[in-house]
Amino acid sequence: MHNILARRASQVKASEIREILKVTENSDIISFAGGLPAPELFPVEEMKIVCQAILAEDGMKALQYSTTEGYKPLREMIAGRMRALGIAA
Repeated sequence: MHNILARRASQVKASEIREILKVTENSDIISFAGGLPAPELFPVEEMKIVCQAILAEDGMKALQYSTTEGYKPLREMIAGRMRALGIAA
């Protein structure tokens, strides 16, 4: 029976999105594809602070599998920040 599954698996086509993303790993490529923001715009330092705070306060719960909505205190923190910036959450 394992041979039947192996034959089926060999017929699965590669994800087109995955193939596009492979191209973007090349540093000579400038991608204009949607959903790929400029890496230098990522708030790395701010994310370090937030991650450290969440892990210190409730790390085990934050790392546990949960609903797709994610960690409620983090969602609320992000929504509050958006409201403070005048962005409807």
